[in-house]
Formats: sequence, C-alpha cells, structure tokens
Amino acid sequence: MKKDLIAIDMDGTLLNPDRKVTDEVKKAIHEAKSAGIKIVLCTGRPYPGVTAYLEELDLRNSGDYVITYNGALVQKSDTEEIVSQHTMDQQDYITLEKAAREANVHFHAIRNSGIYTPNKDIGKYSVLESHINQVPLFYSAPEDMDTDTPYNKMMMIDDEELLEAAIKQLPKELWEKYTILRSEPFFLEFLNKKANKGIALEDLANSLNIPRERVMSIGDGGNDVHMIEYAGTGVAMGNAKDAVKDVADAFTTSNAENGVAKAIRDFAL
Repeated sequence: MKKDLIAIDMDGTLLNPDRKVTDEVKKAIHEAKSAGIKIVLCTGRPYPGVTAYLEELDLRNSGDYVITYNGALVQKSDTEEIVSQHTMDQQDYITLEKAAREANVHFHAIRNSGIYTPNKDIGKYSVLESHINQVPLFYSAPEDMDTDTPYNKMMMIDDEELLEAAIKQLPKELWEKYTILRSEPFFLEFLNKKANKGIALEDLANSLNIPRERVMSIGDGGNDVHMIEYAGTGVAMGNAKDAVKDVADAFTTSNAENGVAKAIRDFAL
C-alpha cells in the first residue's frame, strides 16, 4: 500500500555508526519527498539536537513535522508550533530524583531550556547527552529548581551495570505511573504515561488525516517499539534490538548498510 508518512528514528537508524547521514540515505529521502511522502524524524533527542539534521535533509519547510523527546513533543519543524505535548511537573521531578538517589545512579531532567542535574559530581552521560544534542547542561539543587516550568523527560544515566541494578529495584508504582524506556545501555528514560513514539505518531497522523495503514516507521531501539507497533508497516533495522524485531512487519539492513534507504525503496516507493 502507498505510504503517506514515514517516521524515522535517528540514532542507530537514520545515522550511521559515525553519526552521519549517508548520501544514499539522503537520496532515498529526497525520492520519497518527491513522491509526496512526509518524512518525519522521530527521536529521543531534544529539538536542538535535531535541527542541524532537519536543515541537512531539507525538512524545515511548511508542512514538515518532527517528533522529539521520545514522543513527548510533536511540532511543526518550520515554525515550532506544537501539535501535541505530554510533559511532566515538579512532583514528578521530586519522585524520580529521590528514586535515582536511592538507586545510587546519576539523574537529570530536560526542559526546553536545557538539561538540569542535581548531582554535584555531574555524570559523564549527562555531559554526553549535552554534547550530542548541543543543549546546555546545568547543575541545580532540587530545592532551587523552578517549580512552574514543565519537563519533557527525565533520565537515570549511569554505567550499564549500575543502571541494571537500579532497574531491578525501581518501585512497581513507577512502572505504572510513567512510560519507561531503555534507549541506550546507559540511558533509562522516564516520560509522561501518555508519551511515547507510537502515541506521538498516532497524534500526528490523526491531525493530518492519514490512516495508520499509510504510515511507515523505521527503528532499532527499545524506544522505537511503540511506533513500530503503531505503523501500518513497521520496519526493523538489521541492527535492531530483538524487542523491535519481534513486533516488526518488515526488515531492512543495518545503519552501516544504508538500511533506511533500502526500507524506503522496498516498502514505500
């Protein structure tokens, strides 16, 4: 069936192992756009961490959209007008900061203005997140945080073995209250329960009157499972986690082998 919208994850999917968009992938995206298909980047990154790629792929025009913060924010990529948004508040910050402290792992929370950590020994993965996404990183004690500004997501970040131990001791009520995603071995993300890439993609498709049968999604990580499940055609990358492959409708090659280009040409064009 013809596709009207293709949602593409970034890290591990759109970007090759060197975090670049290859010429072959750019060419396939251009072919899809020329065929009238909307290309939507759908990522866990904050908006500032996506803008350079939107520019590179010519996706900041009228009618272009982007999904960021793992689905917490859907917006027009030219004007930044919000289509849908599911945020978190100060009480969520208090709850999750305490849980991270009790689990002995580093923690940070992300607002539009930047990344905020309560850890005086700022975690190396908070620094990594700031560097990759070109977002400012601030230290702020919990009692000094502005209580009125919403958060897009919060993260426990630490070495893999420390995070594994933290996950095992998370209270059951946290799993019930939040969308919890393991986006990288060192990233555990917490979002509003109504926020994930699948819900965001559904919100956007509904706003554009595009039936799910005409939506395709391409991804590799645990945070892509919901959008792979939602789309009429969910495509797993060759380097995808088993959780993604288990729910996928189709498969392509890895991000080191222009998998996005192959998926676009095989299943959408």
